[in-house]
Parts: sequence; structure tokens; C-alpha cells
Amino acid sequence: MKFKTYTLQNYKEIPQISQLAKKDIASIDVVSHVLPFKTNNYVVDELIDWKNYENDPIYKINFPQKDMLIPEHFKEMESVINSNTTKSEIRETANNIRLQLNPHPAGQLEHNVPEINGERLLGIQHKYNETMLFFPTQGQTCHAYCTFCFRWPQFVGMDELKFAMKQGELMVEYLKEHDEVTDVLFTGGDPMTMKTKHLESYINILLDADLPHLRNIRIGTKALTFWPQRYVDDNDTDNLLRLFEKVSKSKKNLAIMAHFNHPRELETDILHTAVNNIRNTGALIRTQSPLLNNINAEPELWSAMWNKQVELGMIPYYMFVARNTGAQHYFSVPLVKAWQIFRKAYSKVGGICRTVRGPSMSADPGKVLVAGVSKVNGTKVINLTFIQGRNSKWVRRPFFAKYDEKATWLNDLVPAFDEKEFFYEDEFKRMYN
Repeated sequence: MKFKTYTLQNYKEIPQISQLAKKDIASIDVVSHVLPFKTNNYVVDELIDWKNYENDPIYKINFPQKDMLIPEHFKEMESVINSNTTKSEIRETANNIRLQLNPHPAGQLEHNVPEINGERLLGIQHKYNETMLFFPTQGQTCHAYCTFCFRWPQFVGMDELKFAMKQGELMVEYLKEHDEVTDVLFTGGDPMTMKTKHLESYINILLDADLPHLRNIRIGTKALTFWPQRYVDDNDTDNLLRLFEKVSKSKKNLAIMAHFNHPRELETDILHTAVNNIRNTGALIRTQSPLLNNINAEPELWSAMWNKQVELGMIPYYMFVARNTGAQHYFSVPLVKAWQIFRKAYSKVGGICRTVRGPSMSADPGKVLVAGVSKVNGTKVINLTFIQGRNSKWVRRPFFAKYDEKATWLNDLVPAFDEKEFFYEDEFKRMYN
């Protein structure tokens, strides 16, 4: 299959689009001016059930829906598009709306970007001691865009919101000064959209530096879902797999952090071949996904997904809470319900699947696990703990929030037992004052 991309400019060339109602086509046109839209022929032809597209989860993951914008923003964008204004005026309206959608949640831009020699490294994030994120310039796109993506600002043409860099030497220089870092995570976008020669240049710089404290190289990707051909019969697949083998044979571990949002994504033969090809290089595949209303907010889907992943030789890793950005109002699941879904799904799988953690919020202070609901001295509370924290001493320290069935994010919660603030808040505030 030859790769073909569809965007706002040409998506009406998709043969199945003729099945869509006019209102749905109009919604795609409006919402796609604000949130990024791209899909491809593999997703269109192999994953979407076009006979039931209105309820199809993969369709909703790829094709913008009217309700992904709040009514006020939809009407504003629709009005500008239909009033024969200039492209620059349409872009200005879209950008104004985007800035209201919390484009960089969890302090990504304000708190996570490090410096070296007084220079901000806008292609690096370093939030947790052990893990550094690297955004290679050539990998800041995807084979298709998820409508729920929390990194949507990477794709909308607003350069001031974008993370990217191509100076691998600066990455190594930073790592030499930070021997607490054990893991480098290549992220984006999707690093697997890069030609192998570009990815190899970055990885070779890391390997050649022979940093004793660097143990793991991770690659965050959705390519196994959106273009598994990358690992089977793409233009430079052989080179890519040889690169994976090279890392696996070095003193570093290679982990592919694969995004799967629905069991349907695990069904195709070419996906199975891609997984086998990666595993044969010695790389591990760990799987993760946000819990998404309208997509996968059913425990049966998660237990089926984890079971199939393990059957294919992958390792379930994370269930995330949908981030408070973009179309969160469309995708968010209340935290109590998220815990109930996780618990029920977790109870239906064997021990080998129970490597998965969740539901976890990647919030500004750290990754906060919703550990359960309890009664303490007759008071119903939500149990929380850090999986990762800006201060590693916060990790696995239990704390409690007032029971709230509507809360969808950490900022919605208040401390239980009449406490004025959660235990970490004073220190967190002092970190950035």
C-alpha cells in the first residue's frame, strides 16, 4: 500500500466521504480550521467502519466532530468562514480560539523547558529527574492526527507554540550535565515519521557519547496504528529494523512506547507482522492510551485491548486521563468513573496484563494516580498518589481529595478533611516563584 495523506484540503477525495451527511462534512470543515486534521488511506480503508461512521470510534479519533468545539467557538469559526473573509482573518480567528484551549497543559512551556549556557532548549523537556524528552525537528508531524491529541499545537502552524530542535549535540551536552537522566524519550509529533537516516543520526550521537547513566532509549509513536507499514514494507523499513537491532545490541535498552486507543487497531494482519518485526530486533513494545469518552470509555474494551496486546507480545503500560487541553470537554471522563472503568477492566485480566497503571493524570506537579475511593472516619474521599513528581520525594505518598463525581482533572479537586491544600502544593508554588 502506498501512503496517501488526506487533510482539510483534499479529504473530499476519499471515496467513502460521499456517505457522510452534509452536516458532518460542514462540521469537519469548521472544526479543522481550529484543531489539526490529517488521516491516511490505511486508516480510511482498513480501520473505519464507514457503514456506521457516526458511531465508529476510529472515525471519531481521526475526523473532527462538531462537538469537539464548544458551541460559542464553533459558531464564531463558522461565521468567519462563511462571511467571505480573507485567509489571514480566518487564521487570526482560529488562533484566538486555540489560545483559549490551554495549548500547553501541565506547565510544558513554562516549567519543563531546560536551559544550557543560558539558552532555552525548546526541543527538550525535563520534568522528572530520570526522563528527558527530545523533540526532533524532522519528527514533528504524524501519519494521522488524533482529535484528542494533547500536543495539537505542534501541528497548527503557530511556531511560538511548537517544540522542536535538531541539535543532537546540545542534547548530549545537556545529558552530560545531568547524570540523573536514565531515559531519553524521542517524542513529537511522531519520530517514526522521520526517515531512518535522521532518527539514526540522533541515536548514533547518544550511543557514541557512551553516557554510563543513560540506560533506556524510548520512542513514543502511534505508527503501529496509523501506518504499520513503517515496520513492514516502507521505503527504508530494513534500515529502521537494523537500527533497532543496533540499539538492542548496545548497552542501552530500546522501548517502543506505542499508542493504541481501541481493540480495532489491533486486528489487522499487517499490524501483527509489524509487531513481530519490532520484537525480533530485541526492542520492547509498551502500550498506552488515554481513557476517552465517545471512544473507549467501557471496561470491556480495555480488558480486550490489554489481553490482545499481551497475546501479541506487548506490555500494557498506562491508562491516562484525557488532558485538560483542546477538546477535553468532548473526551473527558470524570475521575471517579475513570477509576471504576480501570478497576473493572483490571479485574477481568490475568496477572501478566497487570503491568498497566492508571488512571493517571499527567498534571503540572506530576503523574497523579487515581488510586480509588474510600471512606475514612465516615467521610468519602478520592485516594490519590504520585507515580512521578517534580520532586521525587512525593512519589507514592498517599493523599486524599473530597469525593467529587464531576471532577475530571486534578485542578477540580479540593483536599479532604478541611485541609487548606494538598501536601505538595506549597513546595510546588515555591519551585516557580
